[in-house]
Amino acid sequence: MKASRFLSASRNRKGVFEVGKVIAVANQKGGVGKTTTSINLASSLAYFGKQVLLVDFDAQGNATQGIGAKNKASAKTIYDVIIGDTPMREALYKSKMPPLDYVPSTIDLAGADLEMAEFKMGRERLLKDKLDEVKDDYDFVLIDCPPSLGLLNTNALTAADSVVIPVQCEFYALEGLTQLLSTIRLVQRLFNDKLRIEGVLLTMYDARTNLSVEVQQEVRKYFKERVYRTIIPRSVKLSEAPSRGQSIFEYDPRSEGAKAYASLAKEVIAQNNEVQNG
Repeated sequence: MKASRFLSASRNRKGVFEVGKVIAVANQKGGVGKTTTSINLASSLAYFGKQVLLVDFDAQGNATQGIGAKNKASAKTIYDVIIGDTPMREALYKSKMPPLDYVPSTIDLAGADLEMAEFKMGRERLLKDKLDEVKDDYDFVLIDCPPSLGLLNTNALTAADSVVIPVQCEFYALEGLTQLLSTIRLVQRLFNDKLRIEGVLLTMYDARTNLSVEVQQEVRKYFKERVYRTIIPRSVKLSEAPSRGQSIFEYDPRSEGAKAYASLAKEVIAQNNEVQNG
């Protein structure tokens, strides 16, 4: 069963956003499903007919690998864009499956925080200034952020309209979120007063355990209506798909993980249509 059939939807361009919506997928804690969410939410939105750009902003390059990107050594990356003088359009590449554009990342990005620290002015806006060149060509731009709270994340949050925060349904689920929320408030105050929390996404949920149920209740109590109705289950298929260079929609479109990310995409689309329509 092809992903395009599983995610059957009109590709009519009427009613798309006048400007691209930039969403940062962020959590400084590793292992929460951040890159998995970036890949599969971007892919699901693309299969629903949206024009999508996925920006890999993590030096590990897992989002790049996870969509099967095989760029040559000479390919331009997000590092060349923010540290060098490369226009964003020169670092855009197309993926057929999933049907989206992406900006790749490599280990070169690992030292970018230190290099940016040497910039005297505008170092927090490097990504925003470059994304502004292309974002209106897309309905959604998703930024896969690194698991840290340095200048890279500050750049992502300054460039973003909103943030999706994946939270795993495990012990210490809320650990470190206070720090992330403080960083979001700081960015709102200093660089991007329009930044909002798009939603909090519960990941790695196992309905068989009391712990997952308790964590879900705790997160919903804390974040209230900001928590998505969709919950991402703990899934072997979701873990396997990136190693094959595929989103879950190519790897196993019938899986529970695929159904969950399709549901999440519907929520994101509906939520943003409501905002646009007032």
